[in-house]
Amino acid sequence: MTLGLGMRRTVRRVGCAHQSPSVERQDGGHSPPYGCSNAPQRALPSVLRALRHRNYQLFFGGQFISLSGTWMQTVAQSWLVYRLTGSAVLLGFIGFSTQIPIFLLAPFGGSIADRYNRRRILIATQTIAMLLAFVLAALALTGYVQVWHVFSLAALLGITNAFDIPARQAFVADMVGREDLLNAIALNSSMFNGARMIGPALAGLLIDTVGEGWCFFINGISYFAVIVGLLLMSMTIRTPVPLPGSALASIIEGFRYVARTGPIRALLLLLGLVSLVGMPYTVLMPIFADQILHGGPRGLGVLMSAIGFGALAGALTLAAKKGLHGLGHWVAFSATGFGVSLILFSLSRSFWLSAALLLPVGFSIMIEMASSNTLIQSLVPDALRGRVMAVYSMIFMGMAPFGSLLAGALAHNLGAPTTVVIGGIICIIGAAVFGLYLPALRREAGQIIIAQQIAGGEPPEEMTGEAGVVTPLALDRP
Repeated sequence: MTLGLGMRRTVRRVGCAHQSPSVERQDGGHSPPYGCSNAPQRALPSVLRALRHRNYQLFFGGQFISLSGTWMQTVAQSWLVYRLTGSAVLLGFIGFSTQIPIFLLAPFGGSIADRYNRRRILIATQTIAMLLAFVLAALALTGYVQVWHVFSLAALLGITNAFDIPARQAFVADMVGREDLLNAIALNSSMFNGARMIGPALAGLLIDTVGEGWCFFINGISYFAVIVGLLLMSMTIRTPVPLPGSALASIIEGFRYVARTGPIRALLLLLGLVSLVGMPYTVLMPIFADQILHGGPRGLGVLMSAIGFGALAGALTLAAKKGLHGLGHWVAFSATGFGVSLILFSLSRSFWLSAALLLPVGFSIMIEMASSNTLIQSLVPDALRGRVMAVYSMIFMGMAPFGSLLAGALAHNLGAPTTVVIGGIICIIGAAVFGLYLPALRREAGQIIIAQQIAGGEPPEEMTGEAGVVTPLALDRP
């Protein structure tokens, strides 16, 4: 495997993707090496190859249903706050309430994900999220809901997600191993954005006909799918690597690894910048739908679904990619495309033109996010995976609340379109800086990958020339 900030995968001669000794199952039998599929290998299209793993099939199906409900709740929650208050500032605060716990607590969630059984962590977090959805549904359907209820429940959901997201990100490698990791991450993104197309559209219809409460109730029901899928998995007993020292020391170790690893640090800095100044356009979408484009709640559903459709196309594009070669350029180009698309969207005053312009917005941000995720997971050692993905979650999702507050305040004073234009310009500048450093990042990433393969006893075949001399990875080639 080579890192893209342009990568190609090494073809393994024998065994499965994630070589480890066979592991005793809870039922007393023995499972294939950790990360291998328990199911017979079936011929699948290349774009779906991660689905040959039965556990990933269960995860994929359950998550798709659950995420459709989550998107329904996201849209309904934003519209409820906007209907009750009419305030752009409070729209920013609702995003802040949901995501600031991730920024503060994700490092602890990552430490727990490296210390304990990740599947059990996910069962617990998904159950809590289900209960929170039912509480919000009960308040809305009985007419007792107030803005402070929404903010409080959003904050509790954010706390839950701070432990759910690092475990879920690391759990993907547990199910499919390294060999199918790129495809699994891309399929996750496809599933996420397929749900993003369905959920908001249904939410727009339900809000307009029966109110927000039923969106929250359906979301609560949808959690049963992912919980049942997790319970049905036949997982090997994963013995977490003992972490010396306290939980705080293990968290600091994760931060130190990110800080001293140039390619991961650069990817996260760009991702954090995009999350801070670009992604908050979503919290302003009710203003665009109502005041600027005059589409109402149904229009909001259409706009959010357009983002999901574009992101789904981006995820499928990434899923069709067989190797990691050139992903560094994909990151830079997609961040640039995201900024340009945001600027064009903010200038439009036609509803359907605006919806069309949200397609490249969704496409670009999905390529940037999923490519960064894949590159980071391909570099990080397994023993640090939960903690590094916690930093990823902290930066990508944890910066968004500050961006939401900033966007709400700027929109209140400058207007939503100007706010989005500013964010788009800064994203373009960040992508240009990342591109300038790409050749140096390529060399460092090559050394990391070679060291990992040698440590794992696997010769880095594609990194050797005809004379057997190790050469740098072609990270700066598209």
